[in-house]
Amino acid sequence: MKTIQSLLIPFRNLPSPPTLPQGYGIESGDPPAATELQELLLACGEPPRKPERLELALQRSIWHLSVRNPSGELVGFVRATSDLALNANLWNLSGHPGDPHRDQVVLVLIATALARLRRELPGCSISLSAPPEAVKALALQGFVLDPGGIRAMGLGLS
Repeated sequence: MKTIQSLLIPFRNLPSPPTLPQGYGIESGDPPAATELQELLLACGEPPRKPERLELALQRSIWHLSVRNPSGELVGFVRATSDLALNANLWNLSGHPGDPHRDQVVLVLIATALARLRRELPGCSISLSAPPEAVKALALQGFVLDPGGIRAMGLGLS
């Protein structure tokens, strides 16, 4: 007869969840103003978008996460959409390139967003569009680049 102890999975070796630097904060209440989000996205190399389109995207998201530095400036962002049954999508994953803690901000956004999706929408497949600098953080969270040769494509609508 096997003992219960031999069937337990050790949890002591799991890495601690990532944390933000001192003075930084993560918010999920009111979304940032469309103009503020536009500034962050432009700094990250995204094309300009009409503020009313960004506002509409924020309204149609199920939630968002914003990271602010000690001065209150928006330095990180991600938003989620979902059909609330099978699929969840993360959009606008961004970390300000001028922020000295950019990689840490992106890692916290990814870890927090994934934990929330797993809790609120268990069983949904998760997709995202991410900048190249997020690939390392995504790999740390279990994402696989092009699993089995699967490629996704997107069409930018003007």
